[in-house]
Amino acid sequence: MNTVRIPKVINFGEDALGNTTYPDNALIVTTAPPPLSDKWIKKMGIKDYMLFDKVTPEPSINDVNQVISEYKDKNPSVLIGLGGGSSMDVVKYAAPEMKKSKILIPTTFGTGAEMTTYCVLKFDGKKKLLREDRFLADMAVVDSYFMDGTPKQIVNNSVCDALAQASEGHDSKLGNELTRMFCKEAFDRLYDAIMNDRPQDYPYGSMLSGIGFGNCSTTLGHALSYVFSNEGVPHGYSLSSCTTIAHKFNNSPFYERFKECMEKLGFERMDLKADVAEAAAVVMTDKGHLDPNPKPVTEQDVIQCLNDIKAYNL
Repeated sequence: MNTVRIPKVINFGEDALGNTTYPDNALIVTTAPPPLSDKWIKKMGIKDYMLFDKVTPEPSINDVNQVISEYKDKNPSVLIGLGGGSSMDVVKYAAPEMKKSKILIPTTFGTGAEMTTYCVLKFDGKKKLLREDRFLADMAVVDSYFMDGTPKQIVNNSVCDALAQASEGHDSKLGNELTRMFCKEAFDRLYDAIMNDRPQDYPYGSMLSGIGFGNCSTTLGHALSYVFSNEGVPHGYSLSSCTTIAHKFNNSPFYERFKECMEKLGFERMDLKADVAEAAAVVMTDKGHLDPNPKPVTEQDVIQCLNDIKAYNL
């Protein structure tokens, strides 16, 4: 038996943000400072709400506990995660603890977090990836409005992330007919948008990608990327080479088109400061990404992939 989980309601498209009806006495949770959050909230058209805007970047369970302690007795009708992954992850965890429904509104895109059962928080200073059904949104609102004014490099990093998730998710051994359909459609949409300079279509492609990979997994490309991310390379940027070389290793049907997109977006060569053998040993501990990979991966395979990435032999 296969199972696919998605939010109960998904509002998407032009002005989805303003056309959605929000419950009274909602609690909006965000990382954004007042000038920006005020602009977003005005666009939402919501009038009766409370605001918690003290979520820290890369939040911990302490952020969750602060939301609960400050607002549990105020009995909000719903929690709204407005922002990037940090805001949404805090709401994903806090809402079920408070026995409230949750609305997720991504202001960035690429992760597809508004569609998934994944939640990333720090516990005792260390990031932990959690996956539980209770983290799934009751409603997701996806609107390209938030792309206006976003720096080009952030947009490129985000779409690279979405494209990598779609193609790796399609190839994952944990996928099924329905997840592969979503992943393929996501990739095709994103490829067309990249090659024809239509960034306004990126959020929709990212949403489809989130539905697809969020119900299976990503694979070797993501496992390789984390050793670069640990050295400060933005996650999306790290995937530009890591997913390309992973697709080459896996003989993925997406290899050529993924590489074409990376060239179109202008991603350049990456370096790795760590010793390659030591980095490979770290990658090999990531069973969550390596086990679903379509081909078995040895430590020597990882060393070769990392050397090819360093040499830009993609």
